[in-house]
Amino acid sequence: MKRNLLSVAALLFGTLFLFMGNGLQGILLPVRGNLEGYATTTLGLLGTSWAGGFVIGCLVAPKLVRRVGHVRAFSGFISIIAIIALVSGIIIDPIWWVVLRAVTGFSTAGTSMIIESWLNERASNESRGMIFSLYIGITLIGVVGGQMMIPLEDVRTPVLFMICGIFYCIAMLPTTLSTAASPQPLKAVRLDLPALYRNSPVSCLGILLVGIANGAYGTLGAVFGAGAGLSDTSIAVMMSATIFAGAMMQLPAGRLSDRIDRRYVLAAMSGVAALAGLLIFLLHPTSPALLIGLVVLYGAVANTLYPIAVAHANDFAASEDFVKVSGGLLLLYGIGTVIGPTIGGPVMSVITPHALFLVTAVAHVLITVYAIIRSRIRAAVPASDRDAYTTIPTGTSPMLTPQSMSLADRGTGKTPETGKSPESGDPAVKFG
Repeated sequence: MKRNLLSVAALLFGTLFLFMGNGLQGILLPVRGNLEGYATTTLGLLGTSWAGGFVIGCLVAPKLVRRVGHVRAFSGFISIIAIIALVSGIIIDPIWWVVLRAVTGFSTAGTSMIIESWLNERASNESRGMIFSLYIGITLIGVVGGQMMIPLEDVRTPVLFMICGIFYCIAMLPTTLSTAASPQPLKAVRLDLPALYRNSPVSCLGILLVGIANGAYGTLGAVFGAGAGLSDTSIAVMMSATIFAGAMMQLPAGRLSDRIDRRYVLAAMSGVAALAGLLIFLLHPTSPALLIGLVVLYGAVANTLYPIAVAHANDFAASEDFVKVSGGLLLLYGIGTVIGPTIGGPVMSVITPHALFLVTAVAHVLITVYAIIRSRIRAAVPASDRDAYTTIPTGTSPMLTPQSMSLADRGTGKTPETGKSPESGDPAVKFG
């Protein structure tokens, strides 16, 4: 275990700085754009273009990596990200930002897939769970650490953009200087929507809606904070506290979903998220403490929905299909994050900044209603036969790629004895 952890220590160190750059740039652009007077719709397109680029990157990047190799591809991807961060501080133009943000999303998918495949190569069966947990923790710490850089410098200057570039360059060093052999070629995951829906309708539709809600909040949360009168420091605290609250809720929500029908837990958590969003939209809290408190409550429950939905989907799939199921759902989540900011921006422009949470509330109400309906149609998997819950954070944007799913070690090793789905007696869905 110790030897395996030491072998990936440098790579995890680089991962920390990659996500620090991602966290800082993700909040810096909407805050700076808001000060420049950019329309909320335009700011929403920043998230739309990033998510779109990320999804395309998950599909296309493996081919590029196989062609030029992991180290060259990683250096190329991260160089592009660093250049874009610096150029974004020089060229203050919304159109350029939207275009460049798509390239950043594409390159971020490539860098993340390379890191995750590298970790996979170094992990043994004994250390896989520990390495995955460390990776998840580091991504969360990195994003929050980057966001908390906002109060340290005036966002009207290019200094924070330069800091982003520095973070990205540091992230490049561990893999560039490593003498270790490159990992095996990346695996491409084919998105099969009909098969995903047959496997678990609740997970398929639910994760799309979670992506819409999380994408809208992740991109426009800082814009909402500015519109609600929060300072830059308060905005950073709000965004970071939301992620931490979601991380803290993962374990209790997961344990509860292991004991009772996951769809009930999904419906309950979505209902609380919808209630918190509606309270923010209807009450327009003027107290920063109350406002941030409601947003943190929202984040605590909203960020538990994705891993619960993934666990529910795997309850109905053969263990060897975990990567295909979860990878497809992750890409579906990415599609949702493309839709969310596209809807959220215009709604906020037409109504008020607080209408961001009207958009999220509608998505969460739909999840609640559909999960309850499906629980009346399809029998739950017995607790003894369920796949074990594993924490998979989504935060404010899709941070994981399909390559990370094989790190999660979610397979139970069980094969359905009858080859039947517990839902309806039909043959269990097979992917491949």
